[in-house]
Amino acid sequence: MKPLNTKFPKNFLWGGATAANQVEGAWDVDGKGLSVADAYSFDENLPKERWSDQWLMMTYEQLEEAQNPASKQYYPKRHGVDFYHHYKEDIALFAEMGFKCYRMSIAWTRIFPKGDELEPNEAGLAFYDRVFDELHKYGIEPVVTISHYEMPLHLATEYGGWVNRKLVDFYVRYATAVLSRYKDKVKYWMTFNEINSLNHHPYTSLGVVEENHPHLEQAKYQGAHHQFVASALATRICKDLNPAAQMGCMISYQLLVPYSCDPDDVQATVEKQRHALFFSDVQARGYYPAYTARMLAEKNVVLETQPEDEQVMRENPVDYVSFSYYMSSAVSAHPEKLEGAVGNMLTGGIKNPYLSASEWGWQVDPKGLRTALNQLYDRYQKPLFISENGLGAIDTVQEGDIIEDDYRISYLNDHIVQIKEAIKDGVDVFGYTSWGCIDIVSASTSQVSKRYGFIYVDQDDMGGGSKRRIKKKSFDWYKNVIATNGDQLA
Repeated sequence: MKPLNTKFPKNFLWGGATAANQVEGAWDVDGKGLSVADAYSFDENLPKERWSDQWLMMTYEQLEEAQNPASKQYYPKRHGVDFYHHYKEDIALFAEMGFKCYRMSIAWTRIFPKGDELEPNEAGLAFYDRVFDELHKYGIEPVVTISHYEMPLHLATEYGGWVNRKLVDFYVRYATAVLSRYKDKVKYWMTFNEINSLNHHPYTSLGVVEENHPHLEQAKYQGAHHQFVASALATRICKDLNPAAQMGCMISYQLLVPYSCDPDDVQATVEKQRHALFFSDVQARGYYPAYTARMLAEKNVVLETQPEDEQVMRENPVDYVSFSYYMSSAVSAHPEKLEGAVGNMLTGGIKNPYLSASEWGWQVDPKGLRTALNQLYDRYQKPLFISENGLGAIDTVQEGDIIEDDYRISYLNDHIVQIKEAIKDGVDVFGYTSWGCIDIVSASTSQVSKRYGFIYVDQDDMGGGSKRRIKKKSFDWYKNVIATNGDQLA
């Protein structure tokens, strides 16, 4: 019997997380190409409720404008918060907080600018050498996502994205380049960020433009299959290069609960949860679960596969399961009769009357994280890593560079308490990285003012500002959490 564990493991990986497309900037430096993220514009004159529209749907007109050198649009993710030129300063601040790890991504377009080149871009590879060396200087373990919402735009416009089988070869070539180059510098990898989110934003995840698409569900699941094969191949390459390395999958997990005890609500929750966990089911187990046949049939999806796909997937499941957790979502079989949770962009869902919400309508449910950890560990019996969790909020800089973000401290504290409870339950969770540990460009709204970090960046939504880094009150709070290994929580 496994003994009761009441504390975080001694080697627990505390840290923070960002994505290259939201933090780096330097979009036209050292040979980098345009990514799908670089096509997102931002118009501060639009109503706030429309800021996330483009993230959820991209049009051909917008893509054409994004590729126009004379465009007057502002593209925030091309600029990030200039980590590319501030990485030494930023990593030093991470080290001051005591980070044990830093979850980051490699920009595919720094390594293969268009995605279909035969040889990688040395300048891009050299940049990440410098980043990894700087992390190791402070004893910080890099946790690296190979593809995090930043596939080359050229692969979307010229090949149709992941629905095209050729993308498997392009991804494997890219993965081979980075896995080979950094095999002695990176121990923890993830193949795709929030792979299940392709259901909700196919352009971002798959490079598939849904405008006038003849059969979008077919494109989504065909693209998913190609990503499953690519992930399995990358896992095999990783293990061949360094057997001690760990490859994980990563999903967005919004805990789903029935709105009521109506049997229809319960069944609707089961079905919606299967749609969310289908992706980690395949990657963690190495095969399609039994419910796949009916799920795809009801979507009128017929997958095109190669004879070797099944064996490749079965022989190369991931080592651990990683997930983001921001909120839970209530499910009803009759959502039209109830008030929706407007902030739950990925799953929609019904407003839970027992929960509060952030300024962006994201319902806050710390106890749901404990439930999610137990559900995932019971389901997979593989180590878990919480790769994203955080609160987006408007921060105010007071005189003397004081930023009182007690709301963020409260949110994170309450969630970390529940991780500790899950550890007591017997869950094997080995790391936690707070999302946007330094202020970044928001994935969904392309704002900087929707801030998550322990470190404030003096930059506005249109890129103005000094980019000066300022410690928030949460900086010292998190420093103490790490120093005490989670023993001093409220």
